[in-house]
Amino acid sequence: MQAQLTLLLTTLLLSLLFTFSCAAQAQDLVRSSCVHARYPRLCLRTLSNYAGPANSTLDVARAALRVSLAHARRASKYLRASKGGASSSSLSKRQRAALSDCVEQVSDSVEELRKSLEELQHLRPETFRWQMSNAMTWVSAALTDGDTCLDGNVRPDVKRRVTDLARVTSNALYMINRLGQGGTGKPKPRSGPGSNSNN
Repeated sequence: MQAQLTLLLTTLLLSLLFTFSCAAQAQDLVRSSCVHARYPRLCLRTLSNYAGPANSTLDVARAALRVSLAHARRASKYLRASKGGASSSSLSKRQRAALSDCVEQVSDSVEELRKSLEELQHLRPETFRWQMSNAMTWVSAALTDGDTCLDGNVRPDVKRRVTDLARVTSNALYMINRLGQGGTGKPKPRSGPGSNSNN
């Protein structure tokens, strides 16, 4: 009985050590990925709290996009509620128009970030560069949408939310650029049945 308990405790301890080691490696990857981002502290804070895998630069880029998409969805929901809420009646005609434009711009950002994430989730070696270009274009467009929104006469609460979205999106764009330049997330060509290894 004593031997079984010792074996169980040893197995549990080794499992915990392995888990902590993997978590430390993931944190190191996130830290080294965020160090040169435009907003490094925000990058580190948002990606350190991300629950998904972070074993490669592709994982980090996907995580950064998921964070950006989540922020975009929250901002979009907030803006739609603000547009239809009682407080919108106290806005000037110009402010209502700016808020309406922001609702549309942030909604476009949600779609662009969604398409970019979809692209990164289905990378193929033969179309890697083209897919990376698509992802960068859509994230850049999402940033432009945020800038366009902020160019209007927006309320401070709208400005704060859209600025936050722009910052996490800027970090996501950096991660995608980093992935595209290094090619470290590029999928390996398939081998085996059905693949054409003579190309």
